[in-house]
Amino acid sequence: MPSLTVNNHPVAFRMDPQTPLLWALRDAANLTGTKYGCGVGDCGACMVLVDGEAQRSCQITLAEAEGRFVTTIEGLSHDGSHPVQRALVAEQAIQCGFCTPGIVIAAAALLTHNADPSEADIKAAIPNLCRCGVYPRLVRAIQSAAHATHALSPAVQIQPVP
Repeated sequence: MPSLTVNNHPVAFRMDPQTPLLWALRDAANLTGTKYGCGVGDCGACMVLVDGEAQRSCQITLAEAEGRFVTTIEGLSHDGSHPVQRALVAEQAIQCGFCTPGIVIAAAALLTHNADPSEADIKAAIPNLCRCGVYPRLVRAIQSAAHATHALSPAVQIQPVP
């Protein structure tokens, strides 16, 4: 029975260890903010943090996630107050919203490692596909979130909300 920590809570999944983490999160843990997009790791809709790194959950099995710390969009911020979420709203960088959770996760990981990313840094770190084409606003939003996080302590920037 694969065991891991999801959004700061220990979880043991009674599922085949070869099950993609995406399906364990959505079907067994009812964390539906993590989206199924392509299933082959191209779109980034299923992005979660695994030990603080942005990972495509459709490409990680429960066996590979065993003993690790996973943060979903629900665990990043329970009320939408994460600086990236606020900046995306302020810059109107959300259209249909389907890709948004994966983008927020990827951007949060970027800002944890790079407090002042350039446009090139952002484009390299956000591999997510957005059918609505919000890319220019997305770059501005992530830069805005970076400036907002400068006022936060490092512990607040890195720690997910319990």
